[in-house]
Amino acid sequence: MIEYSDLECPYCARTSRLLDEIPLRRVFRHFPVVSKHPRARVLAIAAEAAALQGAFWEMHDSLLADQGHLDDPHLWERCERLGLDVRRFESDRRSDALADRVSRDFRSGIRAGVTSTPTVFVDGVAHSGVPDPILLARLAGMDDKQIPPDS
Repeated sequence: MIEYSDLECPYCARTSRLLDEIPLRRVFRHFPVVSKHPRARVLAIAAEAAALQGAFWEMHDSLLADQGHLDDPHLWERCERLGLDVRRFESDRRSDALADRVSRDFRSGIRAGVTSTPTVFVDGVAHSGVPDPILLARLAGMDDKQIPPDS
């Protein structure tokens, strides 16, 4: 499953909690919607900086769990709690390489037809918004023959 998400989006936070309950391989793509979430791009780059220290999902989960505290001092506190090197984190998150990575994800979403977050792709089909029970059942491994074809 490919997931396009915005780390400042409350619907993405809800979707992430739902997906965490299902044992599946998630391929994450950044889709910062800065017109609605002004810190979304900064947070995407911060998550990528944490990834360089092996803590992408931990930072991802932390950001989505507490979206009321997303300023730099809160990012540094998160780094410390996650055991990351804060100086390295700061240096990495200011790099062009990580900004380019986030931009590539965003452009791939545009090419795939993503217009809002969250959007997940299952078997090549886009599903926008918080996943409904039918999609969650499919993701949990229900036989596709039991899912109505128009779902």
